[in-house]
Amino acid sequence: MTRFQKLSVATTASTVLLVAVGGLVRATDSGLGCPGWPTCHGRWIPPLEYHAIIEYSHRLLASVVVILVGLQAFVAWRRLRHEPRILRPSLAAVVLVLFQAALGGVVVEGGLEATIVAAHFATAMALVGVLANVTTNAFCLDRPTDRGLAGPDASFARLATWTAGAAGALLVVGAYVRAEGAGLAFRDWPLMDGRLVPTLGGIATLMFVHRVLAVVVLLLVVWLVIRVRAMPDRPRDLVVLTGIALGLFVAQILVGAANVWSRLSPAAVTAHVALSALIWGVLVAVATLSRRSAERGRARAADGDVRANGKRGSFRQSTAAYFQLTKPRIVVLLLVTTVPAMMLAQRGMPSIWLVLATLVGGSIAAGSANAINCYLDRDIDEVMRRTRRRPLPAHRVEPERALAFGYVLGAVSFFFLAIAVNVLAATLALSAIAFYVFVYTMWLKRTSTQNIVIGGAAGAVPALVGWAAVTGTVGLPAWVLFAIVFVWTPPHFWALAMRYRGDYAAAGVPMLPVVRGDEETRRQILRYSLVLFATSLLLVPVGDMGPVYAATAVVLGGWFVWRALQLWRGGSAAGSMRLFRFSIVYLGLLFASVAVDAVLPTGPLV
Repeated sequence: MTRFQKLSVATTASTVLLVAVGGLVRATDSGLGCPGWPTCHGRWIPPLEYHAIIEYSHRLLASVVVILVGLQAFVAWRRLRHEPRILRPSLAAVVLVLFQAALGGVVVEGGLEATIVAAHFATAMALVGVLANVTTNAFCLDRPTDRGLAGPDASFARLATWTAGAAGALLVVGAYVRAEGAGLAFRDWPLMDGRLVPTLGGIATLMFVHRVLAVVVLLLVVWLVIRVRAMPDRPRDLVVLTGIALGLFVAQILVGAANVWSRLSPAAVTAHVALSALIWGVLVAVATLSRRSAERGRARAADGDVRANGKRGSFRQSTAAYFQLTKPRIVVLLLVTTVPAMMLAQRGMPSIWLVLATLVGGSIAAGSANAINCYLDRDIDEVMRRTRRRPLPAHRVEPERALAFGYVLGAVSFFFLAIAVNVLAATLALSAIAFYVFVYTMWLKRTSTQNIVIGGAAGAVPALVGWAAVTGTVGLPAWVLFAIVFVWTPPHFWALAMRYRGDYAAAGVPMLPVVRGDEETRRQILRYSLVLFATSLLLVPVGDMGPVYAATAVVLGGWFVWRALQLWRGGSAAGSMRLFRFSIVYLGLLFASVAVDAVLPTGPLV
């Protein structure tokens, strides 16, 4: 690193630390520990008293920051005045830090009035943002101006800027929440007085706005993470920074919960403030990098243009294309497991409205995961014969619109399920979307032969959603149903992968038949079929199942093992497809027997 880069890092880090100590001041009610400003109790050296020491430490660190900001501006003026991206924000930082120091005195003299406190914090965040901008631009000085690779385009730069702006608004609202003493407006996190939308008025409205903004920022950060990892040139700096931003934001959510659960303990409040500054600084860095790339013109559009012979499709064609993004056949297969789980939980037929609401919400959630999967896998789909007619490789839908479509579906599914069913069912459905997108599609699918084994967990979640919709909990029988689908997925999908091994090899996807060969795949299919047979029988004692399910599980399980054994002894591509088709029939009939057994008056076998 150059000397200026080291100086800018030190200045930014010190300012973030200053913000964290400021959070400690608020958390311990030490804001008036040193009445008067700039002295403390009329003295330059504070008395050895708890609140006075905390407040004076904050002032001392502020003095260090003022010196560093001034030094940074001086060096920028002397050595980098030809770089306006560095000189201008460096000078702006001097103005902000002096204004912040003066505002700190007003805060003390004003008796910690909420509006002034929020303005004090907002100015601190503006300073952190400006310094993060300087640091980012400083590290861009020694980079080549054009690597000839596709990177962030103008649309990504706008998304990054909007994300940083939304995060800034969230931070200011959060500061006002703390200043108004509204941090414990709701004591049942993540709900608000037992509801998603509470009775509004007074501090309840303030806290509700804060939480809504937090959800918006989380969605935007996740969108950034998905976008940058789908770029042909996956810029390493942006991949790392967006990943850090997402990790910090998840940590921030947990710390926010800890604030409520601990009744605003000093440690939780201080951590919440410190993470706020870190998140804001990282998002400003992401916005700065992406805007530089877009302005230099070295980024090509990562997604390309929609090419349909120069013509825009009709409304009917567009609707059909978006519908196909949801992979409706897969959605139907997932929902096959939902209703039987609901009937088993009810030991009868649940309310028809509850069933319909759960199916609608589950369908939207599955469609969301599939649409985002289509966006991320569009390069693979274009190579494979089986998938090249999908809307994105066929250029019938713009990639960014497909991603937005999937995003909207995910948000709609969560709020619909949370309102029409319950929050647990909505959270489980959302977790399935996240697992399918981040764990399976973005991580495992292109890196591991265990992709479909671990990734199959996402497809097994509908059974948990169905059970939770009826009971508001997840019982042990629901987990057995989950395990059945989880163990069923590998032999089901590997049978298909054997048929399209060439496609997966051409696309560079390490499916088991590609990496280990057909013989090992057939062996693994047989092993999993045996485990599936045993898992299906486990539901008999755990779920108190009757003879209908027991007989069906024995017959279907034995038939599955027999077909897998035939394939293992010398099956062909045609044989693997026969097993693939039978696996679909197997799952449908097995879960149908769960539903039948749940409504029959016969008692359990054990």
